[in-house]
Amino acid sequence: MNNNSNFSKQEPKLRHTIREDYKNINNLGKDLHREYKNLNEFYLDSDKRKKLASLPFYKRWIYQTGWLFKSMLLHLTPIRRTMVLVGTFILFTGSGLTVNNNSVTFNESLLGGLIILFILFLELKDKLLARHELEAGRKVQQALMPEQNPEFPGWSIWLFTRPANEVGGDLVDYLRISETKAGLTIADIAGKGLQAALLTSKLQSTIRALAGDGFTLPEFVKKTNKIFHRDSLPNLFASMLFIQLEADSNGIEYINAGHFPPLILKGKELFELEKGNPAIGIIPGIEFDSRTIELKKDEILIVYSDGIFEARNDSGEFLGMERFHQLIKYYADKNPVEMGNSIISQVEQFIGGASASDDISMIILKRIE
Repeated sequence: MNNNSNFSKQEPKLRHTIREDYKNINNLGKDLHREYKNLNEFYLDSDKRKKLASLPFYKRWIYQTGWLFKSMLLHLTPIRRTMVLVGTFILFTGSGLTVNNNSVTFNESLLGGLIILFILFLELKDKLLARHELEAGRKVQQALMPEQNPEFPGWSIWLFTRPANEVGGDLVDYLRISETKAGLTIADIAGKGLQAALLTSKLQSTIRALAGDGFTLPEFVKKTNKIFHRDSLPNLFASMLFIQLEADSNGIEYINAGHFPPLILKGKELFELEKGNPAIGIIPGIEFDSRTIELKKDEILIVYSDGIFEARNDSGEFLGMERFHQLIKYYADKNPVEMGNSIISQVEQFIGGASASDDISMIILKRIE
């Protein structure tokens, strides 16, 4: 398949694109500040950023420019690194050559700029190719996601997950095990990006393959842990919470493997359940203990990932558990769909123009009979 031909068929006119770009620029200064902040977070480690904060302005500018340039060079291939160094040298040291009679002018600085522009084109090409692959991966992840509001007798269910990048390391899944039994999973793979996304898909396929084989819940999670440990990378683990529902029953059996404790909402009162077992992928032969709770009519169970309360705004401030709990109580009278969408909307408003730092996932269960 020729990706270039497909791209050219859909290629918009440049003047229309520039016009739309101009319309979409609401706050140029704020947008540039965000891009500049992302640049520093990518190229400079935390130690360098701390040192910069303690320096006077002029020294900070000198050190920052040097460190950014050095880090950028180290991320390039050898040939591109050499070309950037040559282009930069020519750009700052080049001189013009003029032939008077015919007015022929050659500017070496222009050559240096063209070399750097050529490298920019190559880097952009690599980024676009990688983005196309990640977009394909995201489509696969979305195709494997269950519907957001699955129907199960006696329960109202709302599921949500949104990756911070093109692909995510959070798993939110619903599986109808039988006519009278269903399973819900929320899991968070350590790490980010493509590696976490691949392991998320692997974990999902493992859970779906084992869930209907007649195991007890502790046996099921034990086997899942064994397979995940065997097939994942060394020192890589995942927190997971698996919930098992019975049709027309107010009982919930669950196993918490290293995940954040679920929350129970009773009226306006919010309770946190006890912590559970170790995360999966650490110890292959560990035993897991299940817990059973009962929800009365209109009581709600909420499970979530750390991406919610660790969401940060432009100032670097975390949303925090206290705000998250306040949001849950504020929307306590709503059904799971309205509650979930309202909470996510408030989290997005808090984040504002800041880049997402982690995947955001949540499951809300409400007993309706």
